[in-house]
Amino acid sequence: MVKKRFTVFDQYWRIRVYRSLTFSSDTDAMKTALAFAAAMLAALPAQAGNVGIRVVDAAGKPVADAVVTIHPASGVPTGPIRFPWANQVVQKNIAFNPGTLIVPVGATVTFPNQDKVRHHVYSFSKPAKFEIKLFGRDESRSYTFRTPGAVALGCNIHDSMSGFIKVVDTPFAAKTNATGGTLVEGVTGGKAKLTVWHPRLRAKDNEAVFDLDVPASGEIAKRIQIVMR
Repeated sequence: MVKKRFTVFDQYWRIRVYRSLTFSSDTDAMKTALAFAAAMLAALPAQAGNVGIRVVDAAGKPVADAVVTIHPASGVPTGPIRFPWANQVVQKNIAFNPGTLIVPVGATVTFPNQDKVRHHVYSFSKPAKFEIKLFGRDESRSYTFRTPGAVALGCNIHDSMSGFIKVVDTPFAAKTNATGGTLVEGVTGGKAKLTVWHPRLRAKDNEAVFDLDVPASGEIAKRIQIVMR
């Protein structure tokens, strides 16, 4: 068998073709890597920090059941808003439990009756005017809240019953505990507006708004003083 001999000319073109293919392959690989990196960066969450808040009255006493919401200047994240608690207000011991509930816009809230007596739940509030007529023990009714705002609840049978549903359009929302404190986690870093609502807060719509600088990471603590009725 006779081995084929390559001339200098043949060797030259073999090198040119190899380099061309290698360069093309490297370019495609680089483009793929850049595209992948861009996709990964887009998938990463925005820089976010935690906001610890303590709400007190004019005398410095803690304010429980104040609703705190945060709206970043860059906007709230897209997608459905979900909270770790149930969208539910139970009637038990002739009272609404919890007395204040935070729900996202569009949430359907159930009203199970665990009392031995019947209830007649209603609201005349602007964000949600509705009426759930008489229903008895171990029965439940529901209502969907489509507009943000504060909704005051009452019972047409028991005048002493009073409760509130705060319908919000941000995932950055929480309610203060008995010490007036709460923690809002994973808030988008940067400028933001912090709103405090309470049914006895002396201000328009029972709420006060404050400027806030959210850290890109870590935690910031804010003490908010409000005037109560």
